[in-house]
Amino acid sequence: MRSLKRAQVLLALHQGHPAAQVAAQVGVSLATVYNVGNRYRQSGQLSDALQEKPRPGQPSKFNQATQAQLTTLACSQAPPGHSRWTLRLLADKLVELRLLDAISHQAVGEQLKKTCSNPSE
Repeated sequence: MRSLKRAQVLLALHQGHPAAQVAAQVGVSLATVYNVGNRYRQSGQLSDALQEKPRPGQPSKFNQATQAQLTTLACSQAPPGHSRWTLRLLADKLVELRLLDAISHQAVGEQLKKTCSNPSE
C-alpha cells in the first residue's frame, strides 16, 4: 500500500503538481512528498523511491510453528493451581518446553495480540 502511494506521489510530481496539492490528493504528509521526491532525485532509481529500507531491530523469535504452539497453549487448560494462563506463565512454559531459549512476557503478549488470541477468554 505504501509503495502505491509513493508511486502516486512520483507520478503527480512528474506531472508538475505542487507538493502541497500532491500531499492532499494522495493522502500523505507534505514531508512524505518531499522525502519520496528527494529519494528518487538522489538515486535516479524508481525502486529506491518506492521500496522501504530495512528497519532496524531484532527479528521475531516466533516462527509460524512456534506461533501456532503458543496459540494452542494459550487456549488450553491452565496449569494446576491457576485459574487461567498469564503472559508470564506462557513465557515460562515456552522456555520449559524448549520452544524458545528465552522470551519475555511482553513478547508473548505482542504475539497473542497479533493473532487476536486472549488467554483469559
